[in-house]
Amino acid sequence: MNTSHSKVKQIVLIVLVIFLVGSLYLTSKILNFIVDGGGLENFNLHAITERVVTQQRVVNEESAVIDVVDQTSDSVLAVVERAVVYDFFSGPNLQEGTIGTGFAIDKNKIITNRHVVDNQSATYIILDTDGKEYEVKNIIRDDFNDLAVIEVEGGDFTPLELGDSDSIKVGQTAIAIGNALGRFSNTVTKGVISGIGRGITASSGYGSYQQLDNVLQTDAALNPGNSGGPLLNLAGQVIGVNVAVGQGSENIGFAIPINEAKDLISDIENGVERVRGYLGVRYQMIDESLAQIREIVAGAYVQEVVADSPAETAGLAQGDIVTSIDGTELTTTNDLRTVISKKKSGEKVTLEVWRAGKELTIDVTLGTLE
Repeated sequence: MNTSHSKVKQIVLIVLVIFLVGSLYLTSKILNFIVDGGGLENFNLHAITERVVTQQRVVNEESAVIDVVDQTSDSVLAVVERAVVYDFFSGPNLQEGTIGTGFAIDKNKIITNRHVVDNQSATYIILDTDGKEYEVKNIIRDDFNDLAVIEVEGGDFTPLELGDSDSIKVGQTAIAIGNALGRFSNTVTKGVISGIGRGITASSGYGSYQQLDNVLQTDAALNPGNSGGPLLNLAGQVIGVNVAVGQGSENIGFAIPINEAKDLISDIENGVERVRGYLGVRYQMIDESLAQIREIVAGAYVQEVVADSPAETAGLAQGDIVTSIDGTELTTTNDLRTVISKKKSGEKVTLEVWRAGKELTIDVTLGTLE
């Protein structure tokens, strides 16, 4: 009996020893597996963590966009053109034409593009998101930057906060709000800032064009109805005024940096009248690298001289390259338009010009930008 009991003890002891040794062996293998970098990685915990973080980031950005739209949409307004149209049978009729966008900068003022209110013979009204009409009291146009400030009667708008366009980074989120195609009010699109410091030639829709430099590029969907609407950051601040869409291309839109608009707003508040000098050329800036490739000089390449302009009167010609104005060298960051904008109407300036390999000096008396 005792012998039998002793054998049972031995068997139990052997089983316990085997179990203990096996446990220690298995534990060591698991620890080595983890230390060697294979354990948790094989479970792809890193990828799972990244996916969770990415999803959280997307949710946070989506919530931020929704918050921005909720906070700002009531301050985005429609600019409606009303013009008299003559019909052979019915005579003159008042019809609504182009619809653009603007946004509030104080309770009685909104800012938009100059080309939105370009028709001097038309009248304009402002519509809020509830469809309420506001009579336009005054329009102050700034042709230089394609901006206009509209004053209304009896407004009670909530002004949008203006951001700092000098701090914009390529890749940051951009939100556009406007009247898509002039029909769908307060349409929201989202993208990123694709580029800064771009130069474009924008058409007004009335057969005229305008050179705009230092504009923002975005892939947020824009169209003519968005013109004058705000381009916003995720803080709900205006960083640009939507101005144009690239013709024949997708996802290329442009906006005037809000700091340019701040200058106009400041002048209006201080009663300063803007009378800038006018040269009258359409040009393209050529930087040093392109100049070396083409074996020419850097500067403003004159693509077209406007008829009856100060440039034509002074003898400036298509194909000329203006290298400096009054000793100030022209560069892509300090271009012809920027330098001329600091000159006054009637002021005489001296242009250094490269023409077919020869250097010329041309004096020009600037006209008035109207």
